Amino acid sequence: MEDVRSVQMSDEELAEFLDRGGTGVISFDTSQGEPPYSLPVSYGYDAETGRFYFRFAFGPDTKKEDVVDEDDPVSFVTYGNTDSGWRSVIATGKLEEVTESALDPTVSEAMQRVEIPLVDVYDRHPIELQFRFFRLAPDEVTHKKEARSVD
Repeated sequence: MEDVRSVQMSDEELAEFLDRGGTGVISFDTSQGEPPYSLPVSYGYDAETGRFYFRFAFGPDTKKEDVVDEDDPVSFVTYGNTDSGWRSVIATGKLEEVTESALDPTVSEAMQRVEIPLVDVYDRHPIELQFRFFRLAPDEVTHKKEARSVD
């Protein structure tokens, strides 16, 4: 019988799994009594700083403008099945918008190290959308990997 459990990844395994970026789901707090607002997103990850970077598209009919608030905590989840089994990462904290005026050399260098996948899933032409960048310096990161033992 196969026993499938999970254990924490090492820092090296975490950095390898997150690589320079990928996809996941970010969830925002909403009004009391309503479910969180969750979005599939592309992300970039900078292993040197442990920060995640996101590119959000804002259109005229999006709810994102109402929920993206730098004062409210978010939860970001990414997961995948690797050659070594399942991996998952949950990062929580507050988003910070990366604007040109806030683009210091440290942020600029980090953004050059990450790779945010371009995923075109918009219901309108990208020229009609406004793109804004955000980063997450997590307060907490939990990461698990699948551990298998055969009886």
